[in-house]
Formats: sequence, C-alpha cells, structure tokens
Amino acid sequence: MLATIGHVLRLGRAGFILAREGVFSGVDAAALPLEARPALWLAGLIARRDGGVERLAPAIARLGPSYVKLGQSLATRPDVVGAAVARELERLQDKMEPFPRAVAVGVIEKAFARPIGEVFSELSEPVAAASVAQVHRATVIEGGVALPVAVKVLRPGIERRFHRDLGDMFFAARMAERFSAEARRLNPVGVVDTLARSVKIEMDFRLEAAAASEFAENTHGDDDFLVPKVDWDRCAREVMTLEWIEGAPLSDVEALRRSGVNLPNLGRILIQSFLRHAVRDGFFHADMHPGNLFLTPEGRLAAVDFGIMGRLGIKERRFLAEILYGFITRDYQRVAEVHFEAGYVPAQYRVADFAQAIRAVGEPIHSRRADEISMAKLLTLLFEITALFDMRTRIELVMLQKTMVVVEGVARSLDPRLDMWSTAEPVVKSWIEDNLGPRGKVADAGRGLAALAQVATQTPDMLARAGRIVEKLESIAEHGLTLESRTVREIGKASAASQWLTRYGLVAAVGVILYLLWR
Repeated sequence: MLATIGHVLRLGRAGFILAREGVFSGVDAAALPLEARPALWLAGLIARRDGGVERLAPAIARLGPSYVKLGQSLATRPDVVGAAVARELERLQDKMEPFPRAVAVGVIEKAFARPIGEVFSELSEPVAAASVAQVHRATVIEGGVALPVAVKVLRPGIERRFHRDLGDMFFAARMAERFSAEARRLNPVGVVDTLARSVKIEMDFRLEAAAASEFAENTHGDDDFLVPKVDWDRCAREVMTLEWIEGAPLSDVEALRRSGVNLPNLGRILIQSFLRHAVRDGFFHADMHPGNLFLTPEGRLAAVDFGIMGRLGIKERRFLAEILYGFITRDYQRVAEVHFEAGYVPAQYRVADFAQAIRAVGEPIHSRRADEISMAKLLTLLFEITALFDMRTRIELVMLQKTMVVVEGVARSLDPRLDMWSTAEPVVKSWIEDNLGPRGKVADAGRGLAALAQVATQTPDMLARAGRIVEKLESIAEHGLTLESRTVREIGKASAASQWLTRYGLVAAVGVILYLLWR
C-alpha cells in the first residue's frame, strides 16, 4: 500500500510538471475515457499561457534521466502518442552534465581493484556525457605500442533512480491497461518493459560489450561498415572499453561536404547497411542517430554506442522483407497474406479486406517521384491501419520502424534526392531469393527435421507428464478442488486491495495535483 502511495505521489508530481508546461493542451477530451476527463480539465487550469506541446521535451528533461529515456522510447510509438508528440519527443537529447574525472577514476579503480595507472596509462576529462554514463578517451599499452581507446563509465547512483522511476511507469501502464481497452491494444506495459530491458542492458556494460562483439562478428565481412573492437580485459559491469573510432560524425554534413566525400554514396551505404543488419542478421543498431555514426578516414561507416539493439526472428525478417518487396512490386495481395501468415491480423478478418487497406497506403506512393517516397513513412502509415483490424502492437517491429525513420532521415540529410526503393531493392531481393527460394526451402526443411527430432527425443517425458496430469484431473473430479486456507486468505487480501485501489486511486491522484497547485 505504501508503494502504491509513493507511485501516485511521484506520478502526480510528474503530471503537474507536464500540465504546467501545457503539454496536454492539444489533447481532445472526447477521445479520452470519462474517468480521465477531470484530470485533463485540471491540467488546463494549471497550464501556462505560453505552454504547448512544443514544451514537452524541456518538461521531460526536467523530470530526470528516467523520463528522458521514456520519452525517447515513446518517440518510437506514434501509434500511442500521435505523430505531433512523437516528433516533439525526437528533440530529446540524452545530454547531461558530466561528473568529475576523479569520480570516474574511483569507479574504474573499484571495478578492477587496481590503481588507475595499471588499467590505463592516460585518462582524459569526459568527452561526452549522457543520462546513464559518460565517455573518456584513454590510452593503453599493448606490446609496447600506445593505443587510443574509448572508456564508458557508469554514472554513480543511476541504478537506484531508474529502478524507482520504472516502478512508477509500470504502475501507470498497468492502470491504463486495466481501465482502457484501447490501452491494452497499444500495450503500454510492453513499452515500459522494452524500456526496462534496454536500460538493464545499458547499465551492465558487459552486456553492451557482448552486443558490440556480436554486431562486429555479423558485420565482419562488410567492407563499408565498421564496429569498434571490444577490449574484454578492461570491461566490467560499470566500465566498458572499446577501440577508439577516429572519424567525422555524420551530424556535421557541411564538414563532410567540404572534405569532398561522396554524400549520395554514403547515404546509400547507410540504408543498405541497416537493411542488411535487420533482414540478414536479425540484429540491428536501434539508435542510429547522426551522433552515433562516423565516417572513418578509410571511407568506412562506423557505429558506436550499442546500449539499444533490436532483434528480429526469422518470421519477423520474412515479414519485413516480403512487406517491403510487396510494396516495391505493388503486390498488395501478397503483403496482406504475409500479415495473416505471420499471425498479426486476427483470423476473423478477410485477406481481401486487408489487401484493400494496404492498397490505400501503397498506391499514393507510386504516384510520386522516387525521391519523394519515404519507406519509413510507409511503415508508419501501415501501422496506423492496424487499429482497424485489431492488430496488437508488435514491439520489435515498432522499434524497427522507428530506427528506419531515423536512418532514412540521416540518409536524406546526406542526399535529399535519395531513391529509397532502388537503394533497398538489391538487399531485400537478395535476401528473399536466398531464404524464400529453393535454398530457403531446403533450409526450412532442415530446421523442420531438427525440430521433429527434438520432439521425438522429448516424447517419453511428455507422455509421463501427461499421465500425471490426467491422474490429478481424475482426483479433482472425484474429490473436488481444495484450496489451502493460506491461499484463500491471500486471494481475499488481493481482492480487497484491488477494490480499494480502483475506488480511491483516481481521487488520490487528483488530490495530489490540487495540493501541488496550492503549494
């Protein structure tokens, strides 16, 4: 109960700050459940006159690093927050004040139980700082040679703050799903869970180092893409050491242009590299903003910061490849069939009806010039029609879509006339031929035989478990189902607490906002 009160108080404070900045001013009350309309009315009373949705990013930044991460996550969900809010959330920059070098030294020495001089021969002042960690340039001696490295150090005390704030967010998401069918379709608990998992990985640098290592293995044969090597001897939970990448950031387009770089070719490399990672490997960098991308002196595209990575299973990769290729070839019937084969559209709907909706998305694209067609916009529109067919949001596909939006934006900043479809077609077509053609059928047959063999080896255990279940069911049928007295008491307590929360939770939240307003 005390935990619930804490959630309500902290969420009330966050709601007050957002309401004060006027970020709810554009919300349509008619689109909200009746229970939420009094809170929206109160928010209108509190709002500043010069407030509005354009104040959303600064307001979230005031709430701290956990909410910055949530905002960045929600920027990937225009289906949840709307296109205008998603665009505003994209302005959130994960930039924080750095903590002193002496504190970083203490973290490093504690992590390795050695003096700093035995770990790194040199350690600079911080060169970049974010909500979770900051980066230093350092030097290590390997075989008598001084090598530059990038050292990422965890921000002290950040784990406790994230743990508390994520608890508040889970509470709010569960309440939303409990009282709103539309919220259940949009899966806010899944949004927070995705955020929690990414933060968990981001705060254990051994996991991020493993992601970088796997990403490097996948891209080892790609001549135009580079992932820095991991220095495993200097990695710990709070510290990660990678090869230092020397290069020009893609955020400085003018500097790249002055250096004589072939910008259209660089844009093509970016798009094709991302698609290869997604459809070929099923493992892609999910935070490919310009600050995380560099062009090396050798002309290779390099990526850094592997805290947020996306994964796609073989089914999702087939789905993505066939969707993109279906739009390229205007085969809307096949695009619709892929949705049903993947189980993304409930069976009560007809393929022909869904194909008609897909055509409404695809046909306007083919009436435009190639450089006006946005692949990311197409996927956004595609997800918008999912509400018409009761499709439950697939978090992994939404992360892919948002990353594609970012990648496409970076590519078009390099070449405004970039033809997304002709750039994507070789990668997508090659994957389809390899995986859905004769070779793919053989590979599918092999996987099927392996799965069948595994089931065969497990059959005796499965039959034994089935026999025990049947015996228990027969016992229940003969003697009835008996609950222990402690179980009955716990059920009663849970039911009473649930009724109390339903009745008084909203009243408490409104009271908190009024109290803060009075203060």
